[in-house]
Amino acid sequence: MTPKAALKHYFGYTEFKAGQKKVIDLLLEHKNTLALLPTGGGKSLCYQIPALLEDGLTLVISPLISLMKDQVDSLQQNGIPAAFINSSQEFETAKAVLTKARRHELKLLYIAPERLENQFFLELLQTLPVSLVAVDEAHCISQWGHDFRPDYLYCGKVIEAFAQEQNVQPPPVFCYTATAKLDVINDICRHFK
Repeated sequence: MTPKAALKHYFGYTEFKAGQKKVIDLLLEHKNTLALLPTGGGKSLCYQIPALLEDGLTLVISPLISLMKDQVDSLQQNGIPAAFINSSQEFETAKAVLTKARRHELKLLYIAPERLENQFFLELLQTLPVSLVAVDEAHCISQWGHDFRPDYLYCGKVIEAFAQEQNVQPPPVFCYTATAKLDVINDICRHFK
């Protein structure tokens, strides 16, 4: 299936918005990518389409529980196997989600950056077949940014851990945000290579 066919089949759109196709092509070439797209510019489709076309799991690091739930509900309504793990869930629910991910029953898994501080959770993550990491609100990694969140600093370590654990190249990383100044862009690029 082509990106355009996936766009039509799963999301009902016939054309990409400005910039989306270029980002999708870069991700399908397994290149780390930073996209600055405006609110409403379709940033989510930029990683959702590659998630559907690639083998493995796309791990989405997202700072907002409500956004995670909205995204997962929407994906599930479109017939796309997706789930989230966040602080609103019981341990057994999170464990069941991870089991589904290990069995290749999910294409997208959303987690909060705070989860990346938990060593037990990190060890579980390393057992997953992650083929792409998407980092929402990537500007939060920069101390120069207005929304700096120290938890984002763990993102790069997680990506490296996947590579070391599975003795492969790290999965490509897609960082996206609607706003970032040059010093913030430089921080994002440096941190995620």
